[in-house]
Amino acid sequence: MIDKTKALEKATLSELAAKKAAEPAQSASTSVANKKEESKKLTIGQKIKKEIMHYWDGTKLLAAEVKISSKLALKMAAGYELSRRENRQLQRTVQDLGRLVPFSVFVIVPFAELLLPVALKLFPNLLPSTYEGQKSRENKAAQLRETRKQVSSFLRNTLRETGLPVSAINAKKEEFTEFFRKVRATGESPSKEDVIKVCKIFKDDLTLDNLSRPQLVGMCKYMNLNTFGTDAMLRYQIRHRMRQIKRDDKAISFEGVDSLSVPELQMACASRGLRTHGMSPGRLREDLQMWLDLRLKYNIPSTLLVLSNAYMYTSGKDSAIDSQIDALQAVLSSIPEELFHEIELEVHNAEGAATNKQRLEVLKEQQELIEEENEQAESSKTEDSKVANKGVKDDKDIDEKPKAEAKASGAAKEAQEAETDISEQGKQEPVRKEEEVKKD
Repeated sequence: MIDKTKALEKATLSELAAKKAAEPAQSASTSVANKKEESKKLTIGQKIKKEIMHYWDGTKLLAAEVKISSKLALKMAAGYELSRRENRQLQRTVQDLGRLVPFSVFVIVPFAELLLPVALKLFPNLLPSTYEGQKSRENKAAQLRETRKQVSSFLRNTLRETGLPVSAINAKKEEFTEFFRKVRATGESPSKEDVIKVCKIFKDDLTLDNLSRPQLVGMCKYMNLNTFGTDAMLRYQIRHRMRQIKRDDKAISFEGVDSLSVPELQMACASRGLRTHGMSPGRLREDLQMWLDLRLKYNIPSTLLVLSNAYMYTSGKDSAIDSQIDALQAVLSSIPEELFHEIELEVHNAEGAATNKQRLEVLKEQQELIEEENEQAESSKTEDSKVANKGVKDDKDIDEKPKAEAKASGAAKEAQEAETDISEQGKQEPVRKEEEVKKD
């Protein structure tokens, strides 16, 4: 009898536990069903009223942001330095005010608001950020995640076929060959220091200049940039975004990763191509800190870091690519065997051991690339592309020069101008004396 009562107690306890476990799921399902019923029950008038309230709240939010940003602008004009959060607030408000100009046309022109859904479908970023709803933000984030998944697999396949170009100017034969000997021959995993040394061989400008158009388009899609225009315009966009990210890296490094809130942390990681969906705030802080260390402390090129993020984006939990160093090693290891021999010849060329035949082959390859770029520039005959090409100046390095060098160059120019003025005055003095003697 005692055994039966114990068995009955266990059965009742298990039933109660099952009921308690089923209650949250049932409540969640009922809440979702209630939301669907509420959305179905809304009439046309209620929907219109809801949209009007949404845009009214957005207008009040925009007015509040303008009020706050005007104080920040006065603070900056007074000579005070803005923090990263204040700077982003000011930039966001200025962008919203710029978007408000074309949006106001639909409000001023009669019956133009009927074309507003069509305009928003063609130009999703036409509305200021204060008028953007939660649903549209979620759709944009989901679309960006899907695009990055597709681009990640594409970049993996193309890098396995073509590989990465190497900068042979500062390359060292021992570091380069030792790394690939460990990866290819012995199968030994290189250390973190070896990976960082080899990554420094691949410079940003040389890597971008030698990437094909599909790879450039893939990188632009991954970084959420426009994919229209010539190769020079795409490279300019990538370089400009990398310079913006590096300035933001310095600001975050100065204030500390822990100073960021969770939404700011997610936005910072998403802008650098790091995975944010389903990641805890602690893991996001670790990934962002690793990015800052590699970019600022070890001076790893931004292009390699973006490609390594693309490798990590589609890797699952069971994948061997768990950290940024593993992803960088995977990017470097994806170089094919044929290209490895070509890069080895370039390293010999940097050390003065290359023959004239090898130099001639490299010269022919560079000439072919130049001819392809010229043909592409001639094929773009539209006025928009001509205006855009005139405005694009793709001659700046991603790594900006320090301000001290700019000041030194400015001081040198001023000294030269002062010397020329003194010499001109010295030449004019004898002429003036002769004229005075003649007058006397």
